[in-house]
Amino acid sequence: MSRQINQPGKLDSKVPNHVNSLFSNVSHPLSNQIKLTNVSLVRLKKGKKRFEIACYKNKVLEWRSGIETDLDEVLQIPNVFLNVSKGQTAPSAELAKAFGKNKPLNDIILEILNKGELQVGEKERAAQLDRVHNEVVSMVASKLVDPRTKRVYTTGMIEKALDMLSSQAHQQGDKKGTDTGSGVGTPATGDDSEAKPRTKEHNWTGVVTTKNAKSQALDAMKALIAHQPIPVTRARMKLRVTCSTSVLKQAVKVAKGGDADGEQKAPGTVKDKILSYVEQVENQDVLGSEWEIVGFVEPGAFKGLSDFVGNETKGQGRVEVLEMAVTHED
Repeated sequence: MSRQINQPGKLDSKVPNHVNSLFSNVSHPLSNQIKLTNVSLVRLKKGKKRFEIACYKNKVLEWRSGIETDLDEVLQIPNVFLNVSKGQTAPSAELAKAFGKNKPLNDIILEILNKGELQVGEKERAAQLDRVHNEVVSMVASKLVDPRTKRVYTTGMIEKALDMLSSQAHQQGDKKGTDTGSGVGTPATGDDSEAKPRTKEHNWTGVVTTKNAKSQALDAMKALIAHQPIPVTRARMKLRVTCSTSVLKQAVKVAKGGDADGEQKAPGTVKDKILSYVEQVENQDVLGSEWEIVGFVEPGAFKGLSDFVGNETKGQGRVEVLEMAVTHED
């Protein structure tokens, strides 16, 4: 990074006017007393100390998502504080003790920015939660369809379905808490616990601001598919598979242990195996020395098909994604 960052307790006379305007009149004689206003704070506890940096509002999330790459646009002042509200910058000795003796200030600031906890006000937190919620619902609505009609649901219907799951999850949590706290009931024996192993469930408790929208949308889809508050399935992918005709009739090598379910199946040919991945064939044809098929597959089958074609055909076949999610809208 080209910018030189000030050492703790030292102010740069070349700080731009828009940054200088953030400073209020300082009555304390010490140079490490700086007053900043209208800031978003990022805090990181390191050892027994808490360190803070002062950032522009909304810029921290843009930095973490990769939208903003200029650190000057994120930091209100390139310094580390013990307490921003009191204007108390972190002494060099404290930084060295917490982050390492030879760690540059620039690296310390980046560590706090990337790993620290973003402090926001109640209104900002509510607005951020609402924004992430809308992103999650939109992503889910674009990826799930009614399995009978293959049509997409409206965002309103997806939102209601997720609300149902969230309410159920919270009710179950409250019930478990009550049962545990009461001390009433029949305790499970060791034999019962072994006979009925606890399986991981895809529960949905609502959107949070500490995770990105994409990962939460995946969690939401898994929960909807697992619990089916409304009939849903993943929208199929549309693929084109091309393969040399010379390998189509070759027998597929089957591992001694059978498939993933432990079942030994007939080997079949390369063509048979490819067709087994395709849920619906749109068209297939032979063009010269190449066989081509266009069809629809479940998203979960894509990796298996792609790996099979790559490994079994030894470069004489390929898989192309034509549409990531095929849906029908009213």
